[in-house]
Amino acid sequence: MKKVLNLFVIVCFLAGVAAFTSCKKTSIPTLTTTAISSTTTTSASSGGNITDDGGADVTARGVCWGTATKPEITGSKTSDSKGTGSFTSSITGLTPSTKYYVRAYATNSEGTAYGNELPLTTLDVAGASVTTTKPTSITSTTAVSGGNVTSDGGGTVTARGVCWGTAASPVATGLHLADASGGTGTFTSNITGLTPGATYHVRAYATNSFGTAYGADEQFNALAILPAVTTNTTVSAVTQTTASSGGNVTADGGSAVTARGVCWTSGTADPVVTDSHTNNGTGIGAFNSNLTQLTANTPYKVRAYATNAIGTAYGAVVPFTTSPVLLATVTTTVPSSYTASGAVTGGEVSASGGGTITARGVCYATTANPDITGDHSTDGAGTGTFTSTLSGLTDGTVYYVRAYATNSAGTAYGSQVQFLTMVADVEGYLYKTVLIGNQVWMAENLRTTKYNDNSGVTPVTDGTAWAALTTEAYCWYGNDETTNKPLYGAMYNWYAVNTGNLCPTGWHVPTDAEFKTLEMSLGMTQADADATNWRGTDQGVQLKNTTGWTSGNGTNTSGFSAMPGGYRYYFDGSFNGKGTIGYFWSTIQDSPGRAFMRQLDSTHDGVERANAGEAAGKSVRCLKN
Repeated sequence: MKKVLNLFVIVCFLAGVAAFTSCKKTSIPTLTTTAISSTTTTSASSGGNITDDGGADVTARGVCWGTATKPEITGSKTSDSKGTGSFTSSITGLTPSTKYYVRAYATNSEGTAYGNELPLTTLDVAGASVTTTKPTSITSTTAVSGGNVTSDGGGTVTARGVCWGTAASPVATGLHLADASGGTGTFTSNITGLTPGATYHVRAYATNSFGTAYGADEQFNALAILPAVTTNTTVSAVTQTTASSGGNVTADGGSAVTARGVCWTSGTADPVVTDSHTNNGTGIGAFNSNLTQLTANTPYKVRAYATNAIGTAYGAVVPFTTSPVLLATVTTTVPSSYTASGAVTGGEVSASGGGTITARGVCYATTANPDITGDHSTDGAGTGTFTSTLSGLTDGTVYYVRAYATNSAGTAYGSQVQFLTMVADVEGYLYKTVLIGNQVWMAENLRTTKYNDNSGVTPVTDGTAWAALTTEAYCWYGNDETTNKPLYGAMYNWYAVNTGNLCPTGWHVPTDAEFKTLEMSLGMTQADADATNWRGTDQGVQLKNTTGWTSGNGTNTSGFSAMPGGYRYYFDGSFNGKGTIGYFWSTIQDSPGRAFMRQLDSTHDGVERANAGEAAGKSVRCLKN
């Protein structure tokens, strides 16, 4: 009975408790918000502590946030399990440099409760952190670099890559190469389009909202290459031994051009700088080259070259052929200083014709157009002037002279020059000579005092004695040998002429007919020549010297050079007419005691043919046999 009573008491107690409990009222949870920590540009940490579930189970908990106060779970929030107690929340997706409001929340069947509100300001975005990869695999135009974005600076790295240039600290607004993807981490960049031999600077870069950050500046050199050079397409000014070419160094390959020019060869291989070559300075740009010491009529190949530290580059090969050797150009010097047996002449080789002048001199003969198969001198070699001394010539003879020059093309000749050797009398006096028509005359009056057999001509100074002579004699005008001998020669009577020995051997005093031949070669008619007294037109003018006459000088176009030596009168031996009259004996008598002669004077243009007393003193001109 006691056990039953105890059971009854327990049941009644439990029922009372149940009744009490069913009558208790539930509420929303009670909680606090955990202080914010670990704030970044886009995230932070917070959480809460649910100290009372309000009599109902907490089915959701976390934090909510927004840029307005009193954020609710209808906005941004975390879900951090359920139940009471403390919890931690990771807030993400925030905007840098922005103020937010954060509250913890807890939800039970009665609703959602919020903890205290806490402010949260995200951090400002900073520049990314990036390092530059040292360039590798460097060629003349490419290199490999890259970088490593070790931190995004709190912002999204939207671009990364490398930038480069020839100046230090290149930036991404210049030459750059963007990596295909942004973000952090390592990346590789292939740099192209470099200039050979140039020095470059490269930096990795990374861009976020803060801006663009750069890694360290890494310097490197693109590899140099051979220069770029072209050959002038045309070889100009080609001669037998020279030509003009050149080229253009358009790029130095990244290394200074220390030598440039052209090289050439006559061989089959292409020319190189160890062959014949020019040196035309340094650096880039166009240049001209003069090729020398070439061989005539020879094919050559030429090309430009340029040398830098890497080596020697060549332009295209251009062929050309030198000119063939031509005959030399030579002129003949007019003979001078000639005597009865020799003369001084020579010439000038003004152009070699492109060959080597192996022989030069003059050739001479008594017939026209002498050549080296006949008499000739040898006067050295090469170009320039030369002098030739001729000897062994015949007196009073017409010689033809031509200078010559010989090269591999043959022998060239200068223009033909004609001269007459002088003639010497037995005393050694030299006389100029002249060719008139086919006759060779003395161009000066005879002045010998001896016959050609070396016997003396009789000198007579006294006038009376002179007039009485019937034998040979000579004198000087006015008996003044010093003054008159050089100008007018001696005066001879006809008896000295008639000895046949007055002129040098091989020469003679002309006959009357031979004087006629002279006059007709100057244009006198046969009829005039056969007449006496003054005849002809201007033959006297042609025979008279251009100076020395007191009036009426001649033109001397004949070269006879007649001078007014005057005469010695046969009647009284007096001297007359010097400066105005010139008389010349012939060997022919006109009548006993009188012989033919020729007269020139200051007032007549013609020539007088007359006879004169054989005792008269007159000038003598000799004619070659």
